[in-house]
Amino acid sequence: MKNSFILLLSIFLVIPGYSDGGSKVEILKTDTGHQLQVNGEPFYIKGAGIDDHYDVLAASGGNSIRTWGVGKWEEVFEMAEQYNLYVCAGIWLGQERQGFDYSDPDAVRQQFEKYKPYILKYKDHPNLLMWGVGNELNLFYTNTTVWNAVEEFARYIHEVDGNHPTMTATTFIERREAELIQNQCPSIDILALNAYAGLPVVADWLNDFGWTKPYILGEWGTFGHWEASKTSWNKPIEFTSKEKADLYLNEYQKHILPHENCLGAYVFFWGSKQERTSTWYSLFLNNGAKTQAVDVLHYLWKNEWPENRAPVLDSLMLDGKNAHQNNILSAGTVHEALAWANDLDDEELNYSWEILHEPLDKKDGGDEEEKPPVGDYKTLMEQSNSFTFKTPNTKGTYRLFVFVYDAIGNGAHANIPFLVE
Repeated sequence: MKNSFILLLSIFLVIPGYSDGGSKVEILKTDTGHQLQVNGEPFYIKGAGIDDHYDVLAASGGNSIRTWGVGKWEEVFEMAEQYNLYVCAGIWLGQERQGFDYSDPDAVRQQFEKYKPYILKYKDHPNLLMWGVGNELNLFYTNTTVWNAVEEFARYIHEVDGNHPTMTATTFIERREAELIQNQCPSIDILALNAYAGLPVVADWLNDFGWTKPYILGEWGTFGHWEASKTSWNKPIEFTSKEKADLYLNEYQKHILPHENCLGAYVFFWGSKQERTSTWYSLFLNNGAKTQAVDVLHYLWKNEWPENRAPVLDSLMLDGKNAHQNNILSAGTVHEALAWANDLDDEELNYSWEILHEPLDKKDGGDEEEKPPVGDYKTLMEQSNSFTFKTPNTKGTYRLFVFVYDAIGNGAHANIPFLVE
């Protein structure tokens, strides 16, 4: 323990801080709710949980980046300075579901000491907006002493930094968690909810739970894969890129903007990631193509559409059936898929098709997953929006993907799960 302390002290001594005058962020109580102010000016969070494409975020009217851990801070703060964005600096605290024991005082202390130097380094950074103390610590947990550790961090932050609020982010919250955080974490200023299909009831539930402080949406977007409709063989059915864009527009206008206690929201995920599929939460495709949802966010944040918009993929059918109609196929048989898309800028569209196995590497809580392998299918004809193929000879669960691109690389996507018997 002594050696660990010396090591941590040495880390503290070699991490320089920022002393040129940081941002001053305040939460003001209004007649109808709360307002965030940065350097004396009202600030409504138009944010994203981000992996890349900082330039597009800024050009789309975004003003804030959410991170989950200190490993990305150096890059994120550098990009924030370059593109005039503010950072919700996330501190990743160990989760019970991953083996962290909040009843172990040594482990809790080591975790606390580990992050103190980073807090001290960045507390005066001009692009710091707030501190995020932990993410989804209530996911599959039983040990409520975790909230004592959150309070220790938040209290320390307020001791060394009087200019930035603290928040903690939870999965969709129940009354019990709201009361625990309110009672055990008085130094937490903002509650962040990671809410997907449950977003429409967040404001009413928090009010019913007696939550009196402001809140933000720490993550929001398409329905979670655990919330989506399922096939008869229990595979989640993903929205098309158009369905997601329509959902984002509706959710933001109806369930985020109108609520005076909501200080803004971080859409998830400004980049691409494999989580059940490579497209489920991704606002960009693996090759960097932006999707229709990015255009919608541009419109919501700037009240105008971008000059060039992504293709709109209206539907995908397999043998005349959509994804909700339980496509059960025989091994080694021939089938045809058709996609219907259009481009609002009248650009020529290109189509790309792929069949993958359903993933075996399935994780919880956004943990990293591996992309599933390509299925052993045979392409018989690929002609624009039509794709004819022979199913794999191996029985199992698969997913047919179509990607549609315009002339400058904007993209759209859809997929259909199917079962080979």
